[in-house]
Amino acid sequence: MAKYGLIGKNISYSFSKGFFNHKFETEKRKDTYENFDINCIEDFPNIIKNTQGLKGLNITIPYKESIIPFLNKLDNEAEKIGAVNTIKFSKNGQLIGYNTDHFGFAKSLEEFFPFHKKTALILGTGGASKAIKYVLETLNFEFLTVSRTPNGTSISYEAINRDIINKYFLIINCTPVGTFPNVNSYPQIPYHLLTKNHVLYDLIYNPAQTEFIKRGFAAGARVTNGISMLEYQAEKSWAIWKS
Repeated sequence: MAKYGLIGKNISYSFSKGFFNHKFETEKRKDTYENFDINCIEDFPNIIKNTQGLKGLNITIPYKESIIPFLNKLDNEAEKIGAVNTIKFSKNGQLIGYNTDHFGFAKSLEEFFPFHKKTALILGTGGASKAIKYVLETLNFEFLTVSRTPNGTSISYEAINRDIINKYFLIINCTPVGTFPNVNSYPQIPYHLLTKNHVLYDLIYNPAQTEFIKRGFAAGARVTNGISMLEYQAEKSWAIWKS
């Protein structure tokens, strides 16, 4: 029997535990998957030390970047992205970091092609946004990052005006704003300027309809949450663990 799990903070809402345990039950596997909810990344070694039979882990907010110094090796794509959401335990005991978020996002984005224009606004600058940028660069999107603390490579939410909205047609929420239980929160963008040519993509999947999605739909935009991305990246994680 192998053990798998999710490393994160305040992750009782997580999709992964239910997804994998259902998978194991359906496939009549004796493997298990559990949540490891930690207050700081410095607690990570204790999980490794105290959990027998670990074969793989997923990593979520806020540790996709801070987990990297604890790993022995990164695969090429995780190194390029600069964030890890999957760890494989090698036969010699090494911890190898991968990123399957980019695969999940790219697969889930396919149903929205063709876009009015291949332009995107990325809301947030955390670990999740790095995988999104990687995909958009690969797909030759022009994109702009929005941050609460803007710098030379990003703009503030207050700077999003009609010209910005009229230029960028895919808007991706990479922040945790709107996640359960804070379901009434939403990124501060001018929703009234959205059109039917826009696509709003929320990486959040709990709740299924965030305020971000509701407001985009009300303005006529196409919308989606992050559940299909999660399913694709989870299956990719499983393929890595079993390889």
